[in-house]
Amino acid sequence: MGDTWFEDRTYRHTDWTPGRLLDLKRRRGLTVSLVVPARNEEATVGGIVARVREALVERVPLLDEVVVMDSDSTDGTGRAAAAAGAAVHRVADVRPDLGHRSGKGEALWKAQFVTSGDVLAFLDADLVEWDTHFVSGLLGPLLTEPGVHLVKGFYDRLLDLPGGGRADHGGGRVTELVARPTLALRWPALSGVVQPLAGEWAIRRDLFGRLSVPTGYGVELAVLIDTHLRCGADAVAQVDLGRRAHRHQPLSALGAMAAELLAIADRRSGIEHGDSVAFPRFDTSGGRTRPRTGTVSTVERPPAAGVGPERPRVLGGAVGR
Repeated sequence: MGDTWFEDRTYRHTDWTPGRLLDLKRRRGLTVSLVVPARNEEATVGGIVARVREALVERVPLLDEVVVMDSDSTDGTGRAAAAAGAAVHRVADVRPDLGHRSGKGEALWKAQFVTSGDVLAFLDADLVEWDTHFVSGLLGPLLTEPGVHLVKGFYDRLLDLPGGGRADHGGGRVTELVARPTLALRWPALSGVVQPLAGEWAIRRDLFGRLSVPTGYGVELAVLIDTHLRCGADAVAQVDLGRRAHRHQPLSALGAMAAELLAIADRRSGIEHGDSVAFPRFDTSGGRTRPRTGTVSTVERPPAAGVGPERPRVLGGAVGR
């Protein structure tokens, strides 16, 4: 990728105002959908939806729809999002003829069947320090550069410290230890991407619909690699969004995430592990260490553009309405 790509394809969210982006969107005749995947995020999702709608739907109509994909929540995530003005879809209820799998990638894949925007922007539902430029900033390269098809956000991540404090630059453990080294070794043209696993990104619908989508956490890495393989490095851009804070996962959960990412990368290098990989964990309770057998799913959904319309259900020998 090199310094030239970094300089040519790296932007700041301050490069555009929402009003300027709205003018560009209208001139190009494009529509934009914001998708917020959420699982048990009742505490934060309503505030996120309300702020986005106030700034980017009501004040400046940059977004044509705000959609929350409720991924098997057991709390009031869906109610909170709907009360704030989002269109809410339970992932399991979207295209039930295609089955249902748990995971973030499943929610993003199925979002293609319930949204209409020419551009899809994604925003995580667990943000606690952010602003609406996380959405508008991602749209700048897509609205100004016809050759850009995928935009990744990056930011200073804030790490929660014992006692309630925070430190800059301390987050992104899987990014720094797994994702970026993997890209540097296998796809060096992508080594300039600051945060390949960022949950804030935007993509043209016609490209996303042609990509295979892992159902779990591997979705962001897979989309980045596949965009490069299909369209070249210049089809990727990134935007500095400033600072971001959200809840961090415990270290025990990160190993499985790393294993999934490596399996997804292997698949794109011609090494196949099947639909799951064995990943043992260790139980240290009671003063003894015991291995616990476990697996990590690496299932991928096929390109949505190739999925046919939903088949009518047959009820009692008649076509259901």
